[in-house]
Parts: sequence; C-alpha cells; structure tokens
Amino acid sequence: MSEEKTEQQEKTEQQFEINKIYIKDISTEVPKTPEIFKLNWEPEVNLQLDNSMKKLEEEGLHEVSLTLTVTATVEEKVAYVVEVEQAGIFTIKGFQKEQTEYVIGSLVPNILFPYARETISSLTQKAGFPPMLLNPIDFNALYEQYMKEQPKEQNKIH
Repeated sequence: MSEEKTEQQEKTEQQFEINKIYIKDISTEVPKTPEIFKLNWEPEVNLQLDNSMKKLEEEGLHEVSLTLTVTATVEEKVAYVVEVEQAGIFTIKGFQKEQTEYVIGSLVPNILFPYARETISSLTQKAGFPPMLLNPIDFNALYEQYMKEQPKEQNKIH
C-alpha cells in the first residue's frame, strides 16, 4: 500500500524547475547614425511586451518566451530599436490548468525579465547610448489585468 501512495503522490506532486534560460532572438537597430548623436539626449521611450509558450514533446516541459521591444525617439527621430526575446525551458507538472496558466503568464516572465533587462541595457550601451535601465514590471498585475479583459471562455493561455 505504501507503494501505491508513493506513485499517487508522484502523480499529483507539483513540480517547477528552470531547465535552461537563453536568448532566442536579439535585434538592435540604430537607423539615424551618426546624426542622432548630435541631438540633445532626452528620449521618449516606448516599451512593448509579449509572452508566448510552446509545449515541448517531453511531458511537463514548456518553452516560454518573453519579448521586450524598446524604441527610443529623440525629436521625433528613432534613435534605436532594441528587441530581445528571452526564453527558457521549464518543467511545469502537477498543477491544475489555471495554476499552470498563472505560472506561464506571471511567474516565468518574472524570472526571464532580469535577463532581458540586462541584455537591453548592454545593447544600448554598445550602440553608443546611455544604458537603458528598465524599471521592474509587475507581471502579476499584468496577468490579472489580462485575465479580466478576456472573455470567460477564452481565459486560457495557448
């Protein structure tokens, strides 16, 4: 009987692991050089976020990507566009469907963001600009907002 309990516990036990974190895609564009360096550096910054997930063949493995696109403009001229798709492979097992969606939509982006933030800061410096220091993002609040805005039958992350 103890063997049955052990097997049952293994089936229902929640498991979350970070297997690998990596840059999946990266891009830097500085279209107005060298003229842009002559302008007074008071940029308007636009940040766009995207989150995606793909189930992998092995049970419980998911590739989750967080894409950040930063566009800085000075005097209505694009100074730079930096895009980083930071990804990871995660083991997510034993969770209910809603819990899995929360892990993918909130917990994992919180893990990936610091890596993407550092990459963006480094790339902007290498492009000849001051480092772009992105403020922390509350992915829990973004996830809750996303779930409230979705029709009830479409509240699932695919």
